[in-house]
Amino acid sequence: MRSCNCCPRAFTINAAMNFARCATLLAVGLSVAFLFGCGHKRHRTATAQSPRPRPQAPKAVPVGTVEEGLASWYGVPYHGRPAADGEIYDMEKLVAAHRTMPFNTWLKVTNLKNGLSVDVRVIDRGPFVGNRIIDLSKAAARQIRMLGPGIARVRIEVVSAPVDLPSNDFYAVQVGAFANYANASRVRARYAERYGTAQIALKQGRVPLYRVLVGKEPSPQAAQQLAARLRAGREELYIVRLDSQTLPAAPPPAGADISAAGPSY
Repeated sequence: MRSCNCCPRAFTINAAMNFARCATLLAVGLSVAFLFGCGHKRHRTATAQSPRPRPQAPKAVPVGTVEEGLASWYGVPYHGRPAADGEIYDMEKLVAAHRTMPFNTWLKVTNLKNGLSVDVRVIDRGPFVGNRIIDLSKAAARQIRMLGPGIARVRIEVVSAPVDLPSNDFYAVQVGAFANYANASRVRARYAERYGTAQIALKQGRVPLYRVLVGKEPSPQAAQQLAARLRAGREELYIVRLDSQTLPAAPPPAGADISAAGPSY
């Protein structure tokens, strides 16, 4: 038999081709592994460097927020009594009551009839009459010349907002204010049965007012929705902020005259 001189050459070519293919596959595999490893490393590094989300603090009313409406002022019946923030109301200081502005918010109040302005600090809750948006102290009302008329159309603008707001930022709907605690208690019980949450808050004055507050909503918008369900023809409903100082009012002492003359809304 005659041997084939081309076989060793063919074997050498085939071996070289197989080696080339193996080298190519090995290079591709190493490249993929390298890219995956780098990507995984970058991902881990980015994850390690990303800051953890922090709980968001309650937001103050933005500086520059503007509201227009009627202002009134309050004096002697409340002078020397605790305001809603706990401090004693002094009608000769430049302070005011607002239903939803955080305590210690500074407002610029401008009388739209004469252009006079005064800066006041929010320490109290109110007013709870008609379409009024702010109750000024006697001193503040004097500065914008509205003592005589008693009310004036004003523009209020937030000029400074507190930075240390409490964490319990909730809102409720005031459905009534009563001079008679028993009446307030009956109304509170009725709303609590239907809506789950209702409380009585005390408004200090010559005749104490027992305010019935319904709900505990996380935003003014949610409180507005609750008010729409509660309204049913009632116009005297107000959105109010539930402050940390808003505590349920205790019944008057035994023997006290809880039917004294006074407003009942």
